[in-house]
Order: sequence, then C-alpha cells, then structure tokens
Amino acid sequence: MVMAQEGQATTGQAVQYPLTLGFKVLAFGPQISIRNASGTEVMYVHQKALKLKEDIHVYIDSKKTQTLFNIKADKIIDFSAKYTFTNANGMVVGSVKREGMRSIWKASYNVMDENGNVVGHIKEDNPWIKVADAVLNELPVVGLFTGYLFNPTYTLYRGSDESTPVLHLKKQPAFLEGKFTLEQHNPPQNTAEETRSLLAVLMMVLLERMRG
Repeated sequence: MVMAQEGQATTGQAVQYPLTLGFKVLAFGPQISIRNASGTEVMYVHQKALKLKEDIHVYIDSKKTQTLFNIKADKIIDFSAKYTFTNANGMVVGSVKREGMRSIWKASYNVMDENGNVVGHIKEDNPWIKVADAVLNELPVVGLFTGYLFNPTYTLYRGSDESTPVLHLKKQPAFLEGKFTLEQHNPPQNTAEETRSLLAVLMMVLLERMRG
C-alpha cells in the first residue's frame, strides 16, 4: 500500500494490486475498507460524521490500532475546498482539490505535493454515466438499482497531461454498498508519489460516493 520504504507498505506488506475498496452507502460516517489482491485488509478510512469541515482518519486496519494519515479540508462545506494529507507525525505529504466549475460536468481533481505544486490529476472517464445515473435515480423503484446499471471510472495521471496513467479506479455493481477496484497502470516514481496518489483517490471516492 503506502510504502514506508522501497517495495514495502506501511504495514510491512508488499503492494499487491488490484486493491478493493468497499464501504456501506448508508453507514453513519463513511468508512472504507481497503484490501489487497490476496484479500488482506491493508488500510481503513473513517470520516467523522457531523463535522463542518471534513475530518478523515486513515488507519492501518478496521480495529483502528494505528493512525497512518489524516485528511482535513481547509474550508467549511465548500465545493472548492482543498484536502490536505498529513502523516502520523503531522507532516504534510500532499493534497487534492477539485478543479472548480469543471468538476460539475466531469469530475476533475488536481493532486499536489507537499509544497503545493500540481503533480498529477484525476479525471472521470465518461461523464455521461453520471448524467444517466442522475436522471434514472429520480424514478421510483428504478432509482434503487442505478448502482448496478451505471458505474463510473476514474484515472489518475502523472503530470499535467494524460500521457501517463498511474491508477485506474472502477466502480463495481453493488446494492446498498460501494465497491471499487483500483488498478495500477504505471508504478510510482517514489514513495511520496504512491502515498499522495492513493490518498487523493480515497478522498475523491468519499466526495464522489453518491454517484453510480
């Protein structure tokens, strides 16, 4: 997962893609369990409910025995808020922010390093899926099953263009549960890139979780 040293995760386990992200749609306070290719839980995300500013803790497992990272918004319930990642020692390791009005039509996020420099971006692959989901979601009965019919995908790219995809996230069909598969297209250049890329995708999932 998020590596502590070359080739190893913070948990001491080697990174094994694809990763599976799962959460209960109706849970009080969104929670995401991340498992590696062998089914082992390698990370657990808990967003505190009833907070004016998003306050998310990333733990090593669902028992919350060790905090790995914290994600906090810089604004109160704001569409353009920036979400900053800090490690267990309080050091900033990166951030993610929606690309303003562009994200209304097609989800788009900038990924930044610890100094605030844009080093990557996340794009929704097909915005028409979101439109179809929004329309049918308003229909009686049919709206309950849009999670099976429409499943958006997202790609995280390195740099400012779309020549180097790093991670690809796909929503899986599910009912009253969110399931995503995260695949790696190109290995990270270093530990810092892997950490902020993964945290950016996790934050994006929390923000986009009601789609599809």
